[in-house]
Amino acid sequence: MGFIDEHPGLDWADRTDFENVERGFIGTVEDPKIRNANGDVVWDTERFAFLSADAPATVNPSLWRQSQLLQKHGLFEVTDGIYQVRGLDLSNMTIVEGDTGVIVIDPLVSNEVAAAGLALYRAHRGDRPVTAVIYTHSHVDHFGGVEGVVPDGAQIPIVAPAGFLEHAVSENVYAGTAMFRRGMYHTGAALPAGPEGLVSTGLGLTASTGTVSLLPPTLDITETGQEETLDGVRIVFQLTPGTEAPAEMNFFFPDRRALCLAENATHNLHNLVTLRGAEVRDARGWSRYLNEAIRLFAADADVAFASHHWPTWGTDAIVEFISGQRDLYAYLHDQTLRLLNVGFTGPEIAEQFTLPPALENAWHARGYYGSVSHNVKAVYQRYLGWFDGNPAHLWELPPEQAGAAYVDAIGGLDATLAKAAEHVAAGDLRFAAQLLSHAVFAEPGSAEAKRALADVFEQLGYGAENGTWRNFYLVGAHELRNGVLKTAIAPGAGMAAALTIDQIFDTIAIRVDGPRAWDERLSIDWVFPETRYRTTLSNGALIVEPDAPANDHADLELRLTKPQLLGLLAGGRAEELDHTGDLAVLQRLVGVLGDPDPDFDIVTP
Repeated sequence: MGFIDEHPGLDWADRTDFENVERGFIGTVEDPKIRNANGDVVWDTERFAFLSADAPATVNPSLWRQSQLLQKHGLFEVTDGIYQVRGLDLSNMTIVEGDTGVIVIDPLVSNEVAAAGLALYRAHRGDRPVTAVIYTHSHVDHFGGVEGVVPDGAQIPIVAPAGFLEHAVSENVYAGTAMFRRGMYHTGAALPAGPEGLVSTGLGLTASTGTVSLLPPTLDITETGQEETLDGVRIVFQLTPGTEAPAEMNFFFPDRRALCLAENATHNLHNLVTLRGAEVRDARGWSRYLNEAIRLFAADADVAFASHHWPTWGTDAIVEFISGQRDLYAYLHDQTLRLLNVGFTGPEIAEQFTLPPALENAWHARGYYGSVSHNVKAVYQRYLGWFDGNPAHLWELPPEQAGAAYVDAIGGLDATLAKAAEHVAAGDLRFAAQLLSHAVFAEPGSAEAKRALADVFEQLGYGAENGTWRNFYLVGAHELRNGVLKTAIAPGAGMAAALTIDQIFDTIAIRVDGPRAWDERLSIDWVFPETRYRTTLSNGALIVEPDAPANDHADLELRLTKPQLLGLLAGGRAEELDHTGDLAVLQRLVGVLGDPDPDFDIVTP
C-alpha cells in the first residue's frame, strides 16, 4: 500500500504497458460527454484529462501511473475481427465481428455508454447489427448496459456462465442497496476528479452513472470445453466458478487465436473480497483455473484480452502473464493458511505478509484494486469466518457504545482529540484514525472530531497505492465535512424485468420488517399462467412456496402475470387484478414491508 520509495524494485523505465495500451488505437468519441435521456452527463472523457501531467504529491506515484494507463479511451483493434471499447466506463466492451453482424462481450455498466461505444465502433467499421451478447460474469459492469446494444424485442442469443442470473440478482438486488452505497466509496464516482480527489479505482477510472439494465441469458455455458458457434464464430468455453465472480468463464476463439480472460487475469492484483462487499472468492480455485487456462489455450493464443485493462500480445508473454497471476493467488492462499495454522489472526498475517520479489515488482501484480492486506484477511475469513477465536472479540460493543466507552476511558473528547493529534504528529495516521473514529461515534455532533478525522482520512488516501482504498478514505473525508453523497445509481431498478418469479418474491421477503410482522398471520396464493405460489407470513418471516398445491384456501388468491406482479410492486392497483378473498390481506402484507435506505451513514453513526 506504500509509496514509491518503499518499492525500489519497480522498473519505472519499463514502457511495455504504455505501448500496449496505445496499440491498435482507431479513434474515440467526438463528444466527450455521454448523456442520458434527460441530458444529464453519465460519462465525461475529459474528466480525467489532468492525468497527462506528472504525479503530484497528493497521489501515490504508482497509482498515478496506473491511472494514466486507464485514461486512454476509444476504440482499439485487438486482432483481426476483434475490437475493444476502453475508457468509456469502469470496464471494457469487446466487439467480435461475425458473418452477419457483431457479438458484444460485456456491455459496460449502463445503457448510454454501451450505446455510445457501439456507435463508435459502427462509425469506423460499419453499421453491423448485434447478433449475440456474451456476459463473462455476474457483476453489473459486465451486463448493465445490455439494453443500449440490443434493440428492444430482438431475439438473439445471450450467453452466460451457469448460475449467472442467480448471482447477478443476489449481488445487485438482494444486497444491492448496501453494495451500491458502499460502492459510492469504492468507485469514488461522486468525488471531484483531480489530484486531490478521484484518480481511478485501479481497475478502471470509475463507473458510469447511466441506466442499468439486464436481459436474462438464453444460453448457459455448463461445462468446460463446451463449444458454441455464434454468427459463424467458433468459441470454446472454460467455466471458472468462484474466481473473480461466483459465475464466470474464460473463452477462446480458435480461428482467431484470441483468448478472453474475463476478469480472472487483469493488470493488477484483484480482490478476494471487495471493499464494497461480496462473497469471499476462492484464491485456490482461482489459481487452478488460471493454470487450466494456460494448459487449454495459451499455447494457441496470439493475444489475450480481458474485461478490464489492455491486452497482452505474443504467446510467450501471455504464458508469463497468466503464470504470474496464477502464482499470485496461489501464494496469497497458501501462505495465509500456513500462518493461520500457527495461530496468527487475519490482521496479524496482513501486517507481516510479503510477496516474492518477482511478484512484488511485477506491474500487473500491484495492489491497485485488490490489496495484499485485505486479500489476506479475505482468505482468513473464507476459512475461519469473522471471529478470530479471542473471547474478548466475541461480544464487543457496537460502534456508538464502544466509541463512548473509549472516549470516557481516555478522559473525554478533548483528551481523545489531543491524543489523536499526538499520533498524527508522530506519523501514526492509522491509530489516529481509530481514535478519531471512536470520538466521532461518541460525539457525532462534534465538528472538531469530524474535521480531525477527515484530515487523517485525506492523508491516508493521498498515500494509498490502491485505488479503492484511496476512494474510501477520500469519500469518508468528504462525507465527514459535507454530509452524505447521494447514491447515483438506483440498485436493481433496471433489472426487475429479468428476475424470475422466485427472485421477485425473495426481494419482497427481505423487505419484511420482522418485529412489525411478528403478530401477523396471513397467506396469499399467487396464481400465474404457468404455476402458482403461496406466500405465508409467519413469525415475521415470509415463507415462499413455489408450485403450491391448491387443495386448501389462502386468505387471498390473486390471478396475474409476472408483468402484473411487477406493476403491483411499483404501486399498481390490486383492485384491477382478478382475485378471490379479502384484498385487505395484501395491504396488511404491504404494511409490514420496509424500504431500504440507499444513503445510510457509514463514517458517522
